Amino acid sequence: MEKYGCIGKKLTHSFSKEIHKSLADYEYELIELNEYEVLSFFEKKDFKAINVTIPYKQTVIPYLDHISDIAEKIGAVNTVVNLDGKLYGYNTDYYGMKALIERLGLDLKNKKVLILGTGGTSKTASVVAQDLGASEVLKVSRRKSDNCITYDEAIEFHSDAQIIINTTPSGMYPDCNSKPIDITPFSSLEGVVDAVYNPLCTNLVLDAKERGVKAQGGLYMLVMQAVVAVEKFLDTEIEKDVANRVFEKILSSKENIVLTGMPSSGKSTVGKLLEIDGFEFVDTDEEIEKRCGCTIKELIDTKGEAYFRDLESQVIRDVSSISGRIIATGGGAVLREENVRALKQNGKLYFLNADSSRLCVTDNRPLSDSKEKLLKLYNDRIDTYKETADVVVPDMKTPTQEAQYILAKRMELIK
Repeated sequence: MEKYGCIGKKLTHSFSKEIHKSLADYEYELIELNEYEVLSFFEKKDFKAINVTIPYKQTVIPYLDHISDIAEKIGAVNTVVNLDGKLYGYNTDYYGMKALIERLGLDLKNKKVLILGTGGTSKTASVVAQDLGASEVLKVSRRKSDNCITYDEAIEFHSDAQIIINTTPSGMYPDCNSKPIDITPFSSLEGVVDAVYNPLCTNLVLDAKERGVKAQGGLYMLVMQAVVAVEKFLDTEIEKDVANRVFEKILSSKENIVLTGMPSSGKSTVGKLLEIDGFEFVDTDEEIEKRCGCTIKELIDTKGEAYFRDLESQVIRDVSSISGRIIATGGGAVLREENVRALKQNGKLYFLNADSSRLCVTDNRPLSDSKEKLLKLYNDRIDTYKETADVVVPDMKTPTQEAQYILAKRMELIK
């Protein structure tokens, strides 16, 4: 009996298997169970150690022989170890959440903290916040109760909150456009922590970053809780630098590279030179042409530019929702804020800052089919390209040099 894995209701998009493979040498299975199968699973005890995720972090507690002090305090378990038929429960989410807050450099001492959601992760966040010295910890729910305030109350009476921690599934794939709360009223906000890790950056996190507020999604939390889980599984200790390298490895395998820039600046050429194991190259213009069954020139000529832009936005939403991609965008993709946001949820934007003298007129692009149109587009768009980019790639002699520059910058950003 050397079985390790994770139980939950829906695990299709879980990263846990990849993370455990990077941390330890054992087979790790994703085991989907419905509510009626949980009892049988624990009666059989046919496992060495497992992780537990939504919605069973509280469900499993009655089946355990012992639970740790932290798990008991929280009232939720996400790690179970089978020792000679006795089941021991732990909450390693606590350590993951604490590590994420510390990574962001947030000081919770004497701060007002709003925790969005009421599930197992909410209970974890509440205990972490209290242990880090928060002066006031308020849980926020759609329904008012003795232990929770409503979202309306949070905005009306607690807009002075300094920290917001999201533990709801709002913004999680495939519902990437949603967000649990509008942070605009929170003028004292210092940090946003989001337990959602897919996409890498939710709209909530993007909102905070746009305001200059420290914010991060839940991937680091997921990796760090897995580190502690492996320590429990194998009765071992994992060094922090090893744990951080695993995080960097997982992030680098997920984070998209998005190429932006003018028509004929070399986005597709450079993108195809960025050979990264497991990554897929996607050209959004080519995807548009596949969907409409004609060239972009024919599409604009027959349906108009507005129709083309709407289709482009749909394509960008679709291709950017999947991680592990190199995405070459159309020249005007960054002109719509919704496109930039969609691309930044799972990726970093690299602007190929090709000198205007290098740009070529192309007959298949009606918006830039003359030198005059091309130069006008360049002058109109250059500021937007720079403002939306995470990295501005300088004009270089060859596409190979630009690809090498991007790969080097990418690793700098990940670390």
